[in-house]
Amino acid sequence: MGSFKARLRTDLTAAMRERDVRRVATLRLTLAAITTAEVSGNTARELDDSEEQTVLTREVRKRREAAQTYGDADRPQLAADELAEAAIIEDYLPRQLDDEQVSAIVDEALQQVAEQICDAPGRAQMGQVMRLATAAAAGRVDGARLSAAVRATLG
Repeated sequence: MGSFKARLRTDLTAAMRERDVRRVATLRLTLAAITTAEVSGNTARELDDSEEQTVLTREVRKRREAAQTYGDADRPQLAADELAEAAIIEDYLPRQLDDEQVSAIVDEALQQVAEQICDAPGRAQMGQVMRLATAAAAGRVDGARLSAAVRATLG
């Protein structure tokens, strides 16, 4: 069992004891998402930590998108509920990088691509830069945010 799943189960038990309804519901849904990912495909298998982190990141993104939709529909209470659930799940993810750290990762990736092609990278090399930057960020930054930083740097 991955470390995220074990921690989620332990925290679920604690939340049940504390009668924290929102936390219990959120942790149950998150564990269900991990279990669904484990049994999807041809054979059931346990996820490793990076795959569990991907599931958690996806769950946070779903809740943020739902909050945005509820906000656009003038449903502030539902949007707040979704954001509260996203915050609970984010506690299990690695700390997100700030803008300076993202910029440093993008600059390093640009430098590596420039060395590979022996020229300054342009928009045509965005895929190469993104591949290197995504690997360096290792789930500590949202892909859209990283993509925007690369796009801004490439001009």
